[in-house]
Amino acid sequence: MKKTTKTTASPAPAPTPADGPPPEPKTTKAPRAPKPIKLVTPVSAPAATVITAKIDVGFGNTLSLRGEGPGLSWEKGVALENVGSGEWTLSLPGVLQPVIFKLLINDETWSAGENYTAAPGSGTTVKPTF
Repeated sequence: MKKTTKTTASPAPAPTPADGPPPEPKTTKAPRAPKPIKLVTPVSAPAATVITAKIDVGFGNTLSLRGEGPGLSWEKGVALENVGSGEWTLSLPGVLQPVIFKLLINDETWSAGENYTAAPGSGTTVKPTF
């Protein structure tokens, strides 16, 4: 039969003043509060201002618009799109102020009467006379 003996390890020596002060116990830092979220309000573009003219200008003729507003001038007209029999339309995006305008046949013959006004973001229908 084999004989076993137990040995015991001696405890580690206590630190001496020459070794310095005992190390500080590790502490865990409290988690940081999350940064506040800045809410951004989306800025939407202004609605388009749509101008519709109800008039039959005759086969082969066009209708244009001159005036004050984005992309408009009094010197050269912008063509309206023929969307149906006797119906013409123009959409002006990004309008922030009232649009003042007149209609012309073939960008030469001015409509009779006063200038028309369309509010920003509105749909305006006119029946010009020539």
